[in-house]
Amino acid sequence: MSKKPAKATLTTATIEEQTAAFLKSGGAVEYVDKGKSGQFASSGSKPVSQKVS
Repeated sequence: MSKKPAKATLTTATIEEQTAAFLKSGGAVEYVDKGKSGQFASSGSKPVSQKVS
């Protein structure tokens, strides 16, 4: 019988260390206003085609 490997848990310390390393390497955090998406729409909505058989 084999044991499943334990899942790695993220702790606040781990997240803070990763964030500090990211910022130290030149990364930047962009703040987005509440209610706005940080993603850009690529080409708008796609038209729906209805095929009738």
